[in-house]
Amino acid sequence: MRHENILGFIAADIKGTGSWTQLYLITDCHENGSLYDYLKSTTLDNKAMLRLAYSSVSGLCHLHTEIFGTQGKPAIAHRDLKSKNILVKRNGTCCIADLGLAVKFISDTNEVDIPPNTKVGTKRYMPPEVLDETLNKSHFQSYIMADMYSFGLILWEIARRCISGDMKEVVCIKRLRPSFPNRWTSDECLRQMGKLMTECWAHNPGSRLTALRVKKTLAKMSESQDIKL
Repeated sequence: MRHENILGFIAADIKGTGSWTQLYLITDCHENGSLYDYLKSTTLDNKAMLRLAYSSVSGLCHLHTEIFGTQGKPAIAHRDLKSKNILVKRNGTCCIADLGLAVKFISDTNEVDIPPNTKVGTKRYMPPEVLDETLNKSHFQSYIMADMYSFGLILWEIARRCISGDMKEVVCIKRLRPSFPNRWTSDECLRQMGKLMTECWAHNPGSRLTALRVKKTLAKMSESQDIKL
């Protein structure tokens, strides 16, 4: 799980007496805080926007990818992707945090290892198939594509803040998604970002982009603007 765009784990500890227990997770510290907080106080140019987006999807791509060998890892779906669960490093890149709801794919048995808790993700970021409970829980790719829907909203949020109402009616019935400011059409970089997020939050899970495809597109956009990520 060691990756520059995944929050670094240092140690775990437990303290307590017979009457109380405290569990500790010790991780790397990033003083900029969450992407959610960072965006409230920071104005982005194209370079900063692409840097945040590319580093975030690089972490997600690493999570989603199964790696074989002694230093390998299973494919993992996050299940609670949101700007509050992404941290901003001092250099303006991101790392993905809070894997408390993550599920992993056991490729040997073709099974999804779902943790035994009843918590669900954050409604504002849930895709239609999670809101209307049609997601195929035995198919790991379903969770991967649900992550991509959430990431599409994060891409939008990087450029502009998100709003919500009755989420099931808005997302499932009216099939509404966040709107784009008119100024995005006059900036080629923002226009391409709009196209990218639209392809992430498609209603049909099978139509959504993969993290690897988003990563490659953002890399190409950066290269075309002579931006080094």
